[in-house]
Amino acid sequence: MLYRTTAARSVLRAVSSSNASVARSVLGNPIFKAQLTSSARAIRPSVSPSFALAAHKPVTTALVRYASSSAKDSDDVDMMAGMKSEAKVIQDTFSLKEVPKEALALGMAGVIPYLATSLQTVYLAYEMNRAAALGDGLIFSGQSAELMLHMLEPIQVGYGAVILSFLGAIHWGLEWAGYGGKYGYRRYAAGVIAPAVAWPTLLLPVEYALISQFLAFTFLYYNDARAAAAGRAPHWYGMYRFVLTFVVGASIVATLIGREQIQQTITSEHTIKDKINALIFLQKKEKEEAKARLAAERGEDEE
Repeated sequence: MLYRTTAARSVLRAVSSSNASVARSVLGNPIFKAQLTSSARAIRPSVSPSFALAAHKPVTTALVRYASSSAKDSDDVDMMAGMKSEAKVIQDTFSLKEVPKEALALGMAGVIPYLATSLQTVYLAYEMNRAAALGDGLIFSGQSAELMLHMLEPIQVGYGAVILSFLGAIHWGLEWAGYGGKYGYRRYAAGVIAPAVAWPTLLLPVEYALISQFLAFTFLYYNDARAAAAGRAPHWYGMYRFVLTFVVGASIVATLIGREQIQQTITSEHTIKDKINALIFLQKKEKEEAKARLAAERGEDEE
């Protein structure tokens, strides 16, 4: 009995030891390890990186597109809003809505003579240059164009002197009306200086006369703009004067450019110095003739 028990225990120990060795050999085998690893991976759910990127890519792209489109739309909206704001500022700055309709209509009509004489000067200069180059003008001959040009000169310069005097007289009217208070000689001086500068330009050569009147118009506009800003004139008067002065100044500049193109072909006009010298010579000649007549009369009396 004891023998059988001992034999059974020996058999069980051998079997268990053989199973353990087999298990160790199997676990130590790398092929078995790989199978276990693959089976573990198959059991555990996992997502490959490529699949995850593919799954998240449409969402990310949509978000990027939405962000970029919304930023672009906001930039466009901001840009358009800024441009509209700037356009409104410019429109309000140069607006003439508050100017009385009568003053605006008569003021715009008042610059027509300047525009007309300026455009005619430019056209007649073209005719004279064409006649000098080709022998004949498009409509007028060279001599006819020059004669018409000399007829326009006193009209433009004389009209400028009248307008300058009128602009100065406005300040006298504002002082009499007491607009913005009483300023006395300070305001009357503007009405006196304007004609004092304007009318002597009639004695100057045309180019110098036009340049002098251009400077006078610019100075008067500066004075009128300051008066409007200080309350000595209506608040709309500054912009009103700017628009009219701009048209007049552009007309004068166009006239000077047109005359510059014909400096070599136009006949030199008589300056104020030439006229004074001619007057002195004429007076001297008349005195000599008077003395000669007096001497002739005395000789006749003696005979």
